[in-house]
Amino acid sequence: MQVHRDLDHLPEFRNAIITIGTFDGVHAGHRFIIEQLEQAATACGGETVIITFDPHPREVLQPTPNNIRLLTTLPEKIALLERAGIDHLVVVPFTKAFSEMAARSYLEDFLVARFKPHTIIIGYDHRFGHNREGGLELLEAEQQQYGFTLMEIPQQVVHDLTVSSTKIRKSLQEGNIRLANELLHYTYFLTGTIVHGDKMGRQLGYPTANLHLNDERKLIPAEGIYAVNAQLSGSSELLPAVMSIGFRPTFNGTDLRLEVHIFDFNEDIYGKELTVHFVEYIRSNLKFDNIDALIAQMDKDSAQAKEILAGA
Repeated sequence: MQVHRDLDHLPEFRNAIITIGTFDGVHAGHRFIIEQLEQAATACGGETVIITFDPHPREVLQPTPNNIRLLTTLPEKIALLERAGIDHLVVVPFTKAFSEMAARSYLEDFLVARFKPHTIIIGYDHRFGHNREGGLELLEAEQQQYGFTLMEIPQQVVHDLTVSSTKIRKSLQEGNIRLANELLHYTYFLTGTIVHGDKMGRQLGYPTANLHLNDERKLIPAEGIYAVNAQLSGSSELLPAVMSIGFRPTFNGTDLRLEVHIFDFNEDIYGKELTVHFVEYIRSNLKFDNIDALIAQMDKDSAQAKEILAGA
């Protein structure tokens, strides 16, 4: 897959079959659209082209704190779309000026001039241009003049896409990892850089990798203990682990920590990137009366995580 970020230097696409969207999560619902792209491209010997935006349009149009919690960061989205077999991903720098482009200018100067689309596949409710004034009706009226075919994504499919994204976010925020993974069709993951902590885990016999997220907009699942697989950058090996997300109530913590204990592992990995794949939620966070009680519970959590991962 080729990734294009400079709109002034796009290639000459061959019978471009295009669609437009955020594709956050690249979840099971998005596969229908990707399948439509691929079928249309096969029929005309064309190339599949997804147009997406960075930053997320809501960050620009509704800039409030914590407005966006992404299922996939841009690098993650790129990797998932490449795995899905897309030919071209065009990442449009989304700005206020871009959002204020008139709908006809968006069609003529952006879509037609830059992509020369053979086919445009969009949802029945897709809106574009200043004040969202453009939509399916404008594309339908102009498709003969500009020589492209228009394919509408049915209302039920668009509804299912929205429901899926909402369900995935809600499931993750409730710790329902199994449902989220089922809707995603892959294991939810997040990536961070391993930073120094206070070494408390080491003192308890459970040394942990403390993660600092590479993108603070990434959605963090509910606080609690999880069975996870850890993957170091540059390695395909999945390392069984147990993860804690929370404020460490036993120690009266005040900052959210992402801590991963990798089983039977003793390497110096500070400064490296670690991706955590969530397999199952184990329990909520608890405050223990003493360290011995905490360690006893950590022993149980580790045993349960190993059992879950062995059967996953």
